Amino acid sequence: MTDQLSRASRRGFLGAAAVGATLASTRSALAQADGDTAAAATAAAAPPLTRRVGRTGQEMTALGLGTFLTYDLMPGDRRDALREVLRRYVAGGGRLVDTSPLYGSAEVSVGAFLASLPEAPEVLIANKIWSTGEYLGDESHALASLEQSRLRTWRASIDIMQCHSLVNAPVVVPLLQSWKREGLIRHVGITHHETAAQDELAAIVESGAVDVVQTNYSIFSRGAERRLLPAAAERGVGVLVNLPLEKARLMRVVDGRPLPDFAREIGIASWAQFFLKWVMGHPAVTSVLCGTSNPAHVTDNLHALRGPLPDEPMRRRMVAHMEAISGFADTGRMPWYPGKDGMYQGLIRASQARARSRLAI
Repeated sequence: MTDQLSRASRRGFLGAAAVGATLASTRSALAQADGDTAAAATAAAAPPLTRRVGRTGQEMTALGLGTFLTYDLMPGDRRDALREVLRRYVAGGGRLVDTSPLYGSAEVSVGAFLASLPEAPEVLIANKIWSTGEYLGDESHALASLEQSRLRTWRASIDIMQCHSLVNAPVVVPLLQSWKREGLIRHVGITHHETAAQDELAAIVESGAVDVVQTNYSIFSRGAERRLLPAAAERGVGVLVNLPLEKARLMRVVDGRPLPDFAREIGIASWAQFFLKWVMGHPAVTSVLCGTSNPAHVTDNLHALRGPLPDEPMRRRMVAHMEAISGFADTGRMPWYPGKDGMYQGLIRASQARARSRLAI
């Protein structure tokens, strides 16, 4: 199938194949390709990589679909591309979608799009609670958020409900535990997207309070390796990873650069696959969440869901290669989505713009 074929870059083979290529001509091109390309095409037909959450036994696909910013559009905007992103992700074997009520219109789109797919019952939804209540210990807003999420995602129970960014964790985490006992949710989780929060996340993991933890982790931001990932592995806690591409900043660092030859050894055919497979290669990682609004990009990302993963020596080799690239050390100082001004113009960006305008008055 055209969407499953390997490619050299996001603007390379897939872009050409999408413009008028037929299945017959694609097969002809593959027949003329070298052994590495043929091997990558074979890997695309392999079963998707999965990992098990030790505490619960739940299987998850090693690549999840993130929806922050990428899935947020203004009311009335066309959502055809987002629908296609989710369709391709599920058709390609993906079975985990992460969203939140705070992600603008993302949550409602996820629910609507999934409802139209026959595979919907197989797809896990990871959602979130952000609630402080009207007074200390008030749970009413969290309960309202849960009910809203169940309606928006068309789910009687939520597969993974997470305390969003550690907000009000002493109240929310015990509440999530009670919801799990009542069958309203199936996994208790907690999240953050900053390295500075990883010790606090680790302490909660070490307490035995959660089944799943979500954290930032990438070939650039490796702080989770110090305490959080070992703690999760020791206690059988699932690890969902956000920011594996550093909000496209890693893609800017390698823009125009060829992949290293050794990447072919594990079936890597694009830089996105390089960064995703590096994260997946850590044995404590359960699933890597990667968001996009571009159907071609999700097709490319899905190649990381199959074939071999890098072992520890290969992962060290990949890090060494990146550290030798000019600009890699400055990744953390780049703006999110560099060179993509104007993208992801939804409810979140509109609210941020209004806030900036008030500050300017």
